[in-house]
Order: sequence, then structure tokens, then C-alpha cells
Amino acid sequence: MEFALASLIGLLTAAGVYLLLRARSFDVILGLTLLSYATNLLIFSSGRLVIGKPPVLEDGVATTLAHYTDPLPQALVLTAIVIAFAMTAVTIVIAMRSRSDNGSDHVDAGGEGMP
Repeated sequence: MEFALASLIGLLTAAGVYLLLRARSFDVILGLTLLSYATNLLIFSSGRLVIGKPPVLEDGVATTLAHYTDPLPQALVLTAIVIAFAMTAVTIVIAMRSRSDNGSDHVDAGGEGMP
């Protein structure tokens, strides 16, 4: 399970970096989104990969780490998802405005006629 998750994080990171290096604004936005997914998975995996264990204390269960999962990475990932959604929305609006102003989807579209 850990190897599969680590491979997925690596694949998402590699695809995100590749797309960030492209010259189209849609590819850059998609690359940022993939990098945020990879970061969320990395943070989430730092809380130990356990299935079926609660993140909060329950009555009658010993208060050791063997019986619970860490709730902090879950809270951080939830916050990061909201921030990434807002960042993606703002980036899409900026890309749409840039396309309408420059007439091109290239990231460096304003540099053609300028000295």
C-alpha cells in the first residue's frame, strides 16, 4: 500500500512539473492542480496509512497510537483542498482574461511585438 501511494505521489508530481513547463496556460493550470493533489496525498500519508481507525478518542478504547489515526494531516488536507480550489478558480479567471486581452493561450503571449 505504501509503495503504491508513493508511486502515485511521484507520478502526480512528475506530470505536474511536466505540465508546468508547457507554454499553454491551460497546461500550467492543470500542472498546478496535479501538484496540489500530490501535495495533499503526501500530507495525508504522513498521518500513517491505517484503515478503519477513528481520528478522535472513543470511550472504552485505550488512548495509544495503535488504536487511532492522526487527525492533524486530515485537517491540513481538508484546508489545502479548499485553498487549492480557490487558487484554481482565480488562476482560470486570470488565464481567461489573458487570452481575451492577448488573443493567445500562450503564457508568454505578450512578448511577440515588444522590444
